[in-house]
Amino acid sequence: MEKVFEYTRGMLDVKLTYCPGCTHGIAHRLIMETLDERGLLGDAIGVAPIGCSITSHRYLNVDMCESAHGRAPAIASGIKRVHPNAAVFTYQGDGDLASIGTAEIVHAAHRGEKFCTFFINNAIYGMTGGQMAPTTLVGQKTTTTREGRSEAACGKPLRISEMLATISGAVYVERVSLDSPANVRKAKKAVHKAFEVQEKKLGFAFVEMLSTCPTNWGLSPVASLEWLRSNMMQYYPLGVFRNPEEVM
Repeated sequence: MEKVFEYTRGMLDVKLTYCPGCTHGIAHRLIMETLDERGLLGDAIGVAPIGCSITSHRYLNVDMCESAHGRAPAIASGIKRVHPNAAVFTYQGDGDLASIGTAEIVHAAHRGEKFCTFFINNAIYGMTGGQMAPTTLVGQKTTTTREGRSEAACGKPLRISEMLATISGAVYVERVSLDSPANVRKAKKAVHKAFEVQEKKLGFAFVEMLSTCPTNWGLSPVASLEWLRSNMMQYYPLGVFRNPEEVM
């Protein structure tokens, strides 16, 4: 019988504890499958901060380090400088990276740190109770914006990829989505590109992944995917914002 599917060695054979319909599991697999295909599993070190990502060490079959909220880029910078040949990455959510950790990610990009960041953007704080995040859309209801986010009170959502793309040290910046098989395949190509940039020591690589949070959005898994397409993709367009080909 022909083998059409094989479980990647990058994922531990344990049950995921994420909420039904959460796309963290997809992101985990893409990163680990890519490391496996590139022969980097034994040389990979990941950093995960507070948030839903804090449990990723239970599932990823690589060395993992936990960090304080928002500080993963600072920890990863130190790890990469001590282990320059390791495949170092951070795995961060939007409540973490785009809020308390904004300074860390901006300055890691500014220094051109040679690690990868995978940014899970689901437009809300997940683990801590569904509060408004910097990426929450205008009008989106959260536990701290019961009538919907107000632009007058809170400003517009922060577009992290577009912001980092203005920094010369960030040589690769792309936004992808985890909402469909076609977009998942594109996302995997972006993960490969990020690690390629790191292997060639070109600078900082950043991949934003639009994701769902059915529990805190108050939607079913299927409805969440449609909401992502109809709302998040309109404000957060997919595409490459900084192309590594310019420096390769």
